[in-house]
Amino acid sequence: MVRLTKKLLFAIEAVLDIAYNAGDLPVQSGEITRRQGIPRRYLEQVLQQLVRAGVLAGVRGPRGGYRLARERRRVSLGEIVRVVRELDGAGDPLDENIGALLGQRVVRPVWKELNDEVMKRLDAITIEDLCLRAHKDGVPGEYGAKIDFSI
Repeated sequence: MVRLTKKLLFAIEAVLDIAYNAGDLPVQSGEITRRQGIPRRYLEQVLQQLVRAGVLAGVRGPRGGYRLARERRRVSLGEIVRVVRELDGAGDPLDENIGALLGQRVVRPVWKELNDEVMKRLDAITIEDLCLRAHKDGVPGEYGAKIDFSI
């Protein structure tokens, strides 16, 4: 089941910050820390994992930082959840073949169905959706919430 950890929350906030505040230049991790209050020790580890997973692109150099690797409408919350789960390396107890027959044949299947439904919902929510929501709610951005018109 999806568990909202600090690391997961910070990862979602960081990706959203990058998408919402992106201008012509990449967003530096220090800017994300300043705006979101995410401790750097969490942030750098998560950002690097998101780069390896193809969610973000890292830009080197003195004006370097991070930007989305794809359009905002092509990055889902479900994808971010999976990246952070992999980073945590926590196994899913639903995959373990332990416990009594009632647990194995009744409780675990129900829990797996619920988890699948949650992930399906998270896969349907994009970073673009969250940017639009932030804009609608009047959240100020460094460069505004530009609509992603890429095709």
